[in-house]
Amino acid sequence: MNRSQPLVLGIESSCDETGVGIVHGTTLLTNTVSSSMDEHVRFGGVIPEIASRAHLDAFVPTLEQALADAGVSLDEVDAIAVTSGPGLAGALMVGVCAAKALAVATGKPLYAINHLVAHVGVGLLDDRGNGRKQELPENLGALLVSGGHTEILRINSITSEVELLGSTIDDAAGEAYDKVARILGLGYPGGPAIDKVARGGNPKAIRFPRGLTQPKYMGTAEEPGPHRYDWSFSGLKTAVARCVEQFEARGEEIPVADIAAAFQEAVVDVISSKAVLACREHGIRDVLLGGGVAANSRLRELTGQRCASAGIRLHVPPLDLCTDNGAMVAALGAQLVMAGVEPSGIGFAPDSSMPVTSVSLPA
Repeated sequence: MNRSQPLVLGIESSCDETGVGIVHGTTLLTNTVSSSMDEHVRFGGVIPEIASRAHLDAFVPTLEQALADAGVSLDEVDAIAVTSGPGLAGALMVGVCAAKALAVATGKPLYAINHLVAHVGVGLLDDRGNGRKQELPENLGALLVSGGHTEILRINSITSEVELLGSTIDDAAGEAYDKVARILGLGYPGGPAIDKVARGGNPKAIRFPRGLTQPKYMGTAEEPGPHRYDWSFSGLKTAVARCVEQFEARGEEIPVADIAAAFQEAVVDVISSKAVLACREHGIRDVLLGGGVAANSRLRELTGQRCASAGIRLHVPPLDLCTDNGAMVAALGAQLVMAGVEPSGIGFAPDSSMPVTSVSLPA
């Protein structure tokens, strides 16, 4: 195996995207994604059984397309990496079983990795093919914002040591977007819909709550409260629902744009402020923004402003690498190979609640 510049194939199936990516060291060769999003729209959210069946249908064509786009064969691949968690149990199982089958058929080593950490590894990719060596900066943090996760991490080592500083205690930000979009009749997925409508609204028209920002939760730098770096969005979702009910009870037209803008401002305000606070108090000078909600224009804007004011460099991957994809899985797999980490073998099982502190599964 080429451990200095390994050719790694990555497989991602944690939710509704079937992703296959191929990297050569830190050079991105292809990022092929097949999404089943359209099949979930009428249900207003991802249906696990539908997602699992869609992965079964899409995997082989997606793999074949990725190999063709990269101009490589399975025989040339040095290692295979697959998301083993967290995610939907059935969806994970499809990707893991496919990866194990490929590993057995080709004799290639298999790495079972955490797709949340992979969101950080994607920052190492050079998608321009200029061959420059990519390195993660020291004192690196990661802000992951998606439909299932909202977390702030400290990355001591991308291959072995990831520390969770704060996370949501209930709904993830993306989940809150979907629920509020449903309340406002904006459809699914909620993130893009609210982002678009909010541009025509007044974010100051309504003051929605910022969860876990009271002193009893925040504490001080010397004596941190129990949720200093944590988030909560369930109360915000309820506040939006009560607001809509009040307009309806009065027989007034619901100001959808203003509510969407005010809701979005509440979300990005508390996410960015707590993330910057965690970075400042832990000496983090660079932070990577990842996850599907990283595509939100207001989140990128406000987080960028606050990071700049705090002297923190914000790194945002290209939009197609922010959402779940095989390229990020391959990128982290390549890092594990280059670090000399032993492969996981084929005896592992997918873990739908895999903690972010577990970068990969040992043999």
